Amino acid sequence: MDARSKAERLRELHHGSDPLLLVNAWDGVSARLSEAEGFPAVATGSAGCAAVLGYPDGQRIPRAEMLFLAGAIARSVEVPVTADVEAGYDDPVGTALDLIRVGVVGLNLEDMSGQRLFSIAEAAGNVRAIRSAAIGAGVPMVINARTELYLAKHGDETTRFDRAVERLNAYFDAGADCLFARGVTDAETIGRLVAALKGPLNILATVGTPPIEELRRLGVRRVSFGSGPSRVALGAYRRIVREIRTTGHLRRSRQRLYRIPRFRDCSPGADKLNALTRLTRFERLEQKPGAARVRFHG
Repeated sequence: MDARSKAERLRELHHGSDPLLLVNAWDGVSARLSEAEGFPAVATGSAGCAAVLGYPDGQRIPRAEMLFLAGAIARSVEVPVTADVEAGYDDPVGTALDLIRVGVVGLNLEDMSGQRLFSIAEAAGNVRAIRSAAIGAGVPMVINARTELYLAKHGDETTRFDRAVERLNAYFDAGADCLFARGVTDAETIGRLVAALKGPLNILATVGTPPIEELRRLGVRRVSFGSGPSRVALGAYRRIVREIRTTGHLRRSRQRLYRIPRFRDCSPGADKLNALTRLTRFERLEQKPGAARVRFHG
C-alpha cells in the first residue's frame, strides 16, 4: 500500500465492528511482532520510544531522533503506523509533515505541554493546521486528538467531564478522526463519553480499565496500551539480568527464552513464518552437563 492507502485503511479501522487494538511498539522488532500476530496497524508509544534512545518521556527526546525511530518502525512493517508525538515538539505541522515523509500515516496530538494546558482555540488550531497540511501533502493523516484534563486532574473535578467533552468535540470539528481521553478508566465515565462525543473514542488499557470486551460493548472504537508493553519487555529483561548476575546461568529463564521469536529479516514483505525462528543459542550453551558458569567480579 502507498501512504494514502495506508492512511485510509487506518481510518477505516476506527469504524469496524470491533475496537482497533494498538499494542504500542517501541522499535522495529516489536512492531514486526505485532504485525506477525495479526494486528492490522502499529502505534508507537512516546515513553517506550524515548527510553530506547535513553530519554525520559515528556518531549525530552529530540524531535529528529523521534522521527528517525518512527521512520524505522514504519519501514519494518507493511501495516499502517501511527506515532505518538506528544504535543508536536513545538512544531505540530512540521512534525506531521516529517512523519508523512518517513512513512507514518497517523499521529497522537496532546493539548498540554509541560504544565501548560493549551486553550481550546490553540489546540483545535493545531489540529486544523495539521489536517490542512496533510491534505496538501496528499496523505489523509489520521489524527488522534488527546486531552490531558483527566490525566493531569486539571481544574474542578465536577466540571471535568463537560470540559473534556467540549475540548474533544472541538478537536473533532477541527479535523481530528479519533478522540483520546487519557486517564479515564471507569466504565461509567467511558460510556458517558461515548454518548457525548462526536467521534470515535480512544481509551488506554491499564490497571483498572474494563476488559476489552466491555470496552467494545460500551462503544469504544480504539484501545491502546501506551508504555505497558515496553515495560513488560523491560521487566523480562531485568529478570534475566538478575538471574545471570546472581546465579551465573539461565536455568530458570531458559524455558521462556526457547519460546521467544527472533527475526532473521525485519524488512517489509519478508515471509512472516520463515522470519520467525526459535532462540536456541542459550539451549546450546547449557545442554552440556557440567557446563561452566559465567563468573562475575565486583
